[in-house]
Parts: sequence; C-alpha cells; structure tokens
Amino acid sequence: MNQFNWDTSFSVDFDLESGISKKAETTKRYLSQMKDMYYDTDSAERILEESDPLIYEFHELGCPERSGDLAFGTTILYPGCVGDEYYMTKGHFHTILETAEVYYTLSGEGYMVMENPEGDTLELPLRAGEAVYVPRRYAHRSVNTGDQPLVMFYTFGADAGHDYGTIETKGYHKLIVKREEGTAVIDNPKWKQGAAV
Repeated sequence: MNQFNWDTSFSVDFDLESGISKKAETTKRYLSQMKDMYYDTDSAERILEESDPLIYEFHELGCPERSGDLAFGTTILYPGCVGDEYYMTKGHFHTILETAEVYYTLSGEGYMVMENPEGDTLELPLRAGEAVYVPRRYAHRSVNTGDQPLVMFYTFGADAGHDYGTIETKGYHKLIVKREEGTAVIDNPKWKQGAAV
C-alpha cells in the first residue's frame, strides 16, 4: 500500500546520518549475494568464512512504475575490497534500454562504470557535489574507491525497470581495482562476450 498520493506534491526525509530513511523501503546487498560478481572469487570465499559484510544498501519509496513519474532514492556504498577490487553495486541495464539516469554524489568518492550493448565503456569519477549523467542504453555500476561510505542520490524514469541478469551473466568489460600507485581501470578477465541484452 502506498503511503503517498503520487499525483500530489510531498516531501521526503532521507535520514542519511543514521544510514536509514524514515519513510523509504530499504534493500541491502551482502557479499554472499554478490560473491560471484567479483573476479577474485577465492578472496570472496575467504572473507565469507569470517563474516558476510554489507556491501551497499539503497533506500527508495516504491514509486508506481508508470510513464511520466520519477523513481528516486539514495544509495550508500560502503568502503572495502574483495582482493584488490573495490566494493561495488551489482549494476544493471534498464529493462527499457532507452532510459537515462542521474546520480548526485552527496559524500564520498568513487567511479561510475558504464557500458552499452555494443561494448563501448565509460568510467567517470564520482565526487561530492557533482552529478553524473548515465546515458540511455548504458548499464551502470557504482564503485567506492575511498575510505568513507559513498552516498548518492539517484533518479530515473519510474517505468524503466531493472535488468540485473545480463550483468550477472557476463559481467562488465572494465573493473576498478586498488594498486600501490592508486586506483586503476583494468579489463575484466571474467567478462563474457556475446551475452545479449
């Protein structure tokens, strides 16, 4: 049951200080749910022998999936690594492929990793006070390269839908990893060519 009348105006309080929102639905993703998305699955298994860390969570209001409305919310991506690969969101295409999305970084730092079905890739920095526009037709994933939570506001067309399966099947072309000299973008050794969107 919706607690809002989506045809009138309303305000929302996302309480980011405590990491929870007062009126939003919360989804949490743990390493156990994402272990096969990291290229170093041995490191993921070693971590899971000790604990199951929370990688990220997002808070949204459950907007009706209808044309003309905007879905929006906040993502909190925690700092950490699996092997040398930074914590990341699962990433997705939109079911309606021609849908763009906007992310505004509230705090923290990282990268937005993007690619389209033709294999073109983009990796853009995420910095507090800056917005990143994810073009239509691009899958996108956030990566936290800092030592603090990466907190972002996002919005997209509410009827866009999410296709997580394509990324779960083939991965992304590029990975963001930690190196002695700093952050690096490398080719994903587990990327599978030819998985259709």
